[in-house]
Amino acid sequence: MIDRYPKTTAEREQALARLDPQTRSRIEQAALVLFAEREFHRVKLIEIARHARISLQTLYKYYGSKETVLFASLDTWLGILAGRMIDHLQGIENFRDRLRKVFWVLLDYFERNPEVAQIILSSVYLNTWRDDDTFRQPALMSVFLGVIREGREAGVLTDEVDEIEISDFIWGIANRNVAMWLMRGKGEGLAAKAPALFTMIWRAIASDAALAEAMRDHPAKTRLSAAV
Repeated sequence: MIDRYPKTTAEREQALARLDPQTRSRIEQAALVLFAEREFHRVKLIEIARHARISLQTLYKYYGSKETVLFASLDTWLGILAGRMIDHLQGIENFRDRLRKVFWVLLDYFERNPEVAQIILSSVYLNTWRDDDTFRQPALMSVFLGVIREGREAGVLTDEVDEIEISDFIWGIANRNVAMWLMRGKGEGLAAKAPALFTMIWRAIASDAALAEAMRDHPAKTRLSAAV
């Protein structure tokens, strides 16, 4: 059934361009609330329509399926994350500071938007999402991979693995911390842990030359905390 409806971001945005922005915002807010509360299969389209105060016919007209509602909403939410990364990188020239800021923004975003994190963890079927254009998140990943690429070109990141694998490593640590933060009741702030976590990440992904230089610059410090 989902194959009848647009999958790519461009196709979806073209279809949704005719939808009133305020109505779309209510639909996305309904999706945020309902999909964060319950798994995907337990949410009905009629519930989304009622929560957004629109008719089921309108929802079908512009989205066509529950999957499209979720993926279009994810595209909006993760687009906000990409925009925040771009904003926070303005004026930061030091590579390590740029990568540290990217990691901090990632944790800070999910701390501020725990519903989005919950939806990605529990309401998104990975096999279905990866067939949709929103899974690749070109805007978000171009920022993320761009910073990593800068580091490799400058010789401060390891060349033992490629940029994608470095990205996967960083995302893996972030995802695990977000997931456990949610499971443990959202106690200590995620963003507050970013400096210590990034120190650990930096030790793993920095090139030998960069680590040696940091040790020369701070011989009395074994944790490299001043370097990052």
